[in-house]
Amino acid sequence: MERRKLGSTGIAVSQIGLGCATFGREIDQATSFELMDFAASRGITLFDTAEAYGGGEARDYRRTQLQIDDEREVTGEHHSSEKIVGRWLSATGMRKQVFLISKVTTNFSRQHVREALESSLERLQTDHLDLYLFHSFDSETPLEESLEAMNKVRQSGLTRFIGCSNFTALQLREALDAGDHLGLPQLQATEAVCNLAIRTAEDDLLPLCAEEDLGFIAYSPLAAGFLTGKYSGDRSSLPAGSRFDIIPGHADLYFNEQSFRALSALQLLSQQTRISSVQLAIAWVLAHPGVTSVLCGARTVSHLENALAAAKLNLPTSWEWPAALRPVFR
Repeated sequence: MERRKLGSTGIAVSQIGLGCATFGREIDQATSFELMDFAASRGITLFDTAEAYGGGEARDYRRTQLQIDDEREVTGEHHSSEKIVGRWLSATGMRKQVFLISKVTTNFSRQHVREALESSLERLQTDHLDLYLFHSFDSETPLEESLEAMNKVRQSGLTRFIGCSNFTALQLREALDAGDHLGLPQLQATEAVCNLAIRTAEDDLLPLCAEEDLGFIAYSPLAAGFLTGKYSGDRSSLPAGSRFDIIPGHADLYFNEQSFRALSALQLLSQQTRISSVQLAIAWVLAHPGVTSVLCGARTVSHLENALAAAKLNLPTSWEWPAALRPVFR
């Protein structure tokens, strides 16, 4: 497994990462353990989780946001992703081999960031993270306080590196400038959606990360399963247990004309090259030189095998993508 440098950290991480959001939500603990065993045996050592990932959190989301009170997950356990990863780390003794990432959801005050991180560490059964991220931009907490809170937990040794997730380029620029003004160490990595259906990262976020030497971790390379072709666009017939079924908000992101055009172009290219759509979609993200690692939220070992096969394609930046799919390299 090829390894790529995570920005200014100087740390080399696996170019395929294991997205653990499915643990306890779409797949049970036994299957999650099988995936982590397989990933580690194949050199996938970047594991990404968050306090917000859990079967219980997904049920709460549907109850509060959609007024739907039902059970679609394999468990209603809250924070199930972190807890399952922690149980696996404890059972296998693999902590030193894993580059472990988690996130604080909201309320980035000095007190809460530390409390949230300590709770995550307890669930993960470890004394530190390798990378701790703001899960999204928090407009309620002053940015200066948020950055100082992150710096404090880094100084305390609770995390080696700090970063953000789901920041726009403008928000990330603002955070970097605020850190400079305060004389604080910079955020060192960001996570963002990057796939053939949502390509906004190419416009300014990837160039900004390259300019500032930030690691870029891409998530949802298959657009939460949309680019596999399993969704017809009919919201009333979503496959039971699928990502769109459990978190229906994904349909708002991907059920549109632009996304279906990208899917059609991808399927045509797959037919022409005899390379699976899944592998092409992941290889497309990996082809961007600014991408450090691509998170694959697998539910089966075969999903990870497809990701590994995509990495082995090692498509050059000069590869002739059709116009509708051509990457933008800045």
